[in-house]
Amino acid sequence: MTDVPSSTPASAPRDLSRYAWLSIGAAVLTIVLKVGAYEVTAAVSLLSDAMESVVNLVAALVALIALKMAARPANEQYTFGRSKAEYFSAAIEGAMIFGAAALIIFAAVERLFIPVPVGNLGIGIVISLIAGLVNAGTGIVLFRAGKKYSSPTLTADAKHLFTDIVTSIGVVIGVAAVWVTGWTILDPLVAIAVAINIVFVGISLMRESMRGLLDATLPDEDNQLIIDILRERSVPGTISFHGLQTRAAGRECHIKMDAQVPGEWTVRQGHDFAEQVVSAIRQALPQAHVSIHVEPIEDPESYRDIPEGFIPLGDDDGFVAIDIDTGYPRSVQQ
Repeated sequence: MTDVPSSTPASAPRDLSRYAWLSIGAAVLTIVLKVGAYEVTAAVSLLSDAMESVVNLVAALVALIALKMAARPANEQYTFGRSKAEYFSAAIEGAMIFGAAALIIFAAVERLFIPVPVGNLGIGIVISLIAGLVNAGTGIVLFRAGKKYSSPTLTADAKHLFTDIVTSIGVVIGVAAVWVTGWTILDPLVAIAVAINIVFVGISLMRESMRGLLDATLPDEDNQLIIDILRERSVPGTISFHGLQTRAAGRECHIKMDAQVPGEWTVRQGHDFAEQVVSAIRQALPQAHVSIHVEPIEDPESYRDIPEGFIPLGDDDGFVAIDIDTGYPRSVQQ
């Protein structure tokens, strides 16, 4: 038996910090715009919108640090690199959202009991819309980069910006309603609605970051790609696979499996076959790190190392069906 990892390593971590700088710049600009809108109108709903942008700024700074760490190469202390640093960024961003929501609710409840007249709402609406356009453009850039480079940090930042856009739209509608009706009580009520909305975003971000830190498997579509590749290379009774395990680690992914091949194959034959499988997987998933354990298909011992957690491959198209009671393949005599 031998382990055959990819002899051609995945590409070095890419430095994506330029996107964090873009997010920082956008956050600073929107904070200035939204605070200006609040100063002009005294509307607490616009203040709540500005506070969410402050969260964006802090999150972008944390993302910058995380992206810089994730881009550093592996060494003797971090032998698998630091790609998981991006999950901490998403978790911190989610936690900060809860803090912002609490501050918004506090300010809004105070306005419910101590109303403050608002004015110049037309100007405030225009400024808020401009800030929303800035966030929209930045969010689109970050989301595309996050998907392209499989970066949870950029994806989380983009989702937060999109939520900020929805928040800004809600605030504009609320402020417009105050302007039309003169009902100032709508102002703090809109702010409270904003706080509740961003709490749900924070919960989503925390859930996604925890999945990454707990080594959740790859998305179903990625796992299916791997299974399809293994099916194409399986030969009934001659070559099969089992024990497939996958996990996401930031923008990287790790894949491990056992390959059962004829016992009379030489080490070179087994290695060359494993490299062909690795190459096919890497073409489909460029950031994949693949490790294949090559075993003789005739040896019952080859079926004793199936891990407790694995992705089922099926028992057709050349895959070996494992007997649940004995742990041996049905095609192997005990």
